[in-house]
Amino acid sequence: MPDGGGSSPAPARAPTWHNSVRIRLLIIAILPMLVVMPLFLGVVVANWSNRFDNLLIAKVNGELTIAHQYLARLRERASERLVALGSSRRFAQALERNDPAALAAFLEAERQRYGFDFLYYDDGGGVLASAPAFAGRTSPRKWPVVQSALAGRAAAEIDIFHAPELAAISPELAARAAIRLVPTRAAAPTERTEETRGMVIHSAAPVQVGPGALVAGVLLNRNLDFIDTINALVYPAESLTEGSRGTATLFLEDVRISTNVRLFENVRALGTRVSIVVRDTVLGRGEKWLDRAFVVNDWYISAYEPVIDSFGNRVGMLYVGFLDSPFRAAKLRTLWMIGGGFALVLLLSVPVFLRWARGIFKPLEGMVATIGRVEAGDLGARTGIRGRGDEIGRVAEQMDHLLDQVQERDRRLREWAEELERRVAERTRELSDANQRLEATTKQLVVSEKLAAIGEITAGIAHEINNPIAVIQGNLDVIRESLGERALPLKTEFALIYEQVHSINVLVNKLLQFARPEEYAGIIEQHNPNEVIHDCIPLVQHLLNKVDISLDLDLAATGSVAINRTELQQVLINLIVNAIQAMPDGGALHIASRDAEHEGTAGIEITVTDTGIGMTPEILKSVFDPFFTTKRREGTGLGLSISQKLISRGGGRIGVKSAPGRGSRFTIWLPAAEELAKEEERAPASESG
Repeated sequence: MPDGGGSSPAPARAPTWHNSVRIRLLIIAILPMLVVMPLFLGVVVANWSNRFDNLLIAKVNGELTIAHQYLARLRERASERLVALGSSRRFAQALERNDPAALAAFLEAERQRYGFDFLYYDDGGGVLASAPAFAGRTSPRKWPVVQSALAGRAAAEIDIFHAPELAAISPELAARAAIRLVPTRAAAPTERTEETRGMVIHSAAPVQVGPGALVAGVLLNRNLDFIDTINALVYPAESLTEGSRGTATLFLEDVRISTNVRLFENVRALGTRVSIVVRDTVLGRGEKWLDRAFVVNDWYISAYEPVIDSFGNRVGMLYVGFLDSPFRAAKLRTLWMIGGGFALVLLLSVPVFLRWARGIFKPLEGMVATIGRVEAGDLGARTGIRGRGDEIGRVAEQMDHLLDQVQERDRRLREWAEELERRVAERTRELSDANQRLEATTKQLVVSEKLAAIGEITAGIAHEINNPIAVIQGNLDVIRESLGERALPLKTEFALIYEQVHSINVLVNKLLQFARPEEYAGIIEQHNPNEVIHDCIPLVQHLLNKVDISLDLDLAATGSVAINRTELQQVLINLIVNAIQAMPDGGALHIASRDAEHEGTAGIEITVTDTGIGMTPEILKSVFDPFFTTKRREGTGLGLSISQKLISRGGGRIGVKSAPGRGSRFTIWLPAAEELAKEEERAPASESG
């Protein structure tokens, strides 16, 4: 390094060959592209090709399962139809006529309805009636399905009928079954020229009336609807790649007796035969064939399975498959694309290798960019250079380490600041809560002091008023007695005086009851609140009748309350009268009761709801204050205040919700009598403890 003045740094140790940047760049450039990548690509392509082939085999195996299930379902459906026919009322009626011709006509109609090729009834001694009429003699008892049905068990199997047996049933069936053999490439040599046997879905079921069994069969030779249905189920539209086609075939031994494989454009390959290798695998060893196979004139991805008859013999094969060439072409195109892409990558990589020296400068540029991001406020910025082992790498790692320390210290400072803010917020919230509790306590103390002062004043006033009222009433009685008959003309005036004196007595009693309610409490008993409510209604019925007010009672409470009955009645009547007065033009009054808990204590809730004029928030704040009233000429302002004291003394609470023009709702909650009894039992125990 050139001398820049001052002390010279220690000379750097020359890197060994394996730490040389130039050597490592050369190895990195050549080894992956020319050695590792071709090997890796070869392994991937081979694995993909194998998986591609396995996927095609798995696909055709699943399609063979669908075809197998459909063939099994055909057998089950044939058996179910025979069971239903054998237990039907129509068959019983046809059998009861004891007319073989009529029974044969009935069987012919049922044969056509269910699509059977033959249908007959064996009464245990022989064939009683058949459809179509048998052309010769047959021996039904040799078939296991018939033996099973005569023994009482329905069955359906695949059976092979020889030409004489088909001709004995119907010459037409024998003609349909006959198929000329077509010379086929890769098939086993044979001297036969025609397949005359028929593969039949053979089913039998016992009848419910009388002995015997119903036996039916469906010939599968040339049954193109059957094989086309399988093909449509297995290969619906758009299920294969473009250019491929699905096929299905039923073999009698190695001869195609029902297929949609085409020999020519519109000629099905009936009579062609399967290849010898497939025949040996499926019919010879009884194994499935899942592989490519030559089918008539082309290669198909094929699946074959043996078909077993009722005697347990392998008598044919079921096949599904699709044309292989489109998939092979697609696979080849993919391989060409992979090879071409790899070659293109190699060609494009050459100029990149020539510019590989830029890799030396990129780390330096990265460090400069990292410093710029940190200066902009991104303390998480890092060079990201690890494990280089050269000078640039060591500088980058040291820079990242310093940035980690800076970021960690910044994180701690932020955490300390957040902790400080959290503690300040917590202390502020605690002070706010304490202040709110202090304000609430202060308000309660003020209300308690006011109530105590008002109670003392009202008690004194009530006693002071009682004395002159007693004197007035006593002297009034003396005057009336002294006047005798001369007092009769003044009867009205005396009545008015007595009425006003009584009003003053009532007011004084209310004042005393408000000031010292404990002196007016009677014997506390348990009461059903619903009965108390019912008792209140007659007392206010005359007020309800004066205006158009509908009364609705919803009394669902089941418990009892421990409160003086008269006091509870007084509270309810006060609330009802207030509700009636709030609806001068009529409305609806709703009184309800229900079981309700309050703070975990069981109790009874009573609501009195009206649709009257309602109350403003200002009135709601003072509605329970003594002497507060909105009825200037009628009320004393003590009704709700006394009601609150009576309910509170009973361990309950009373509240109100209201809005102008929307009516009011007063809610009373009283603890259940059982809960009060429990508290009284606990109180002496705690005192004795």
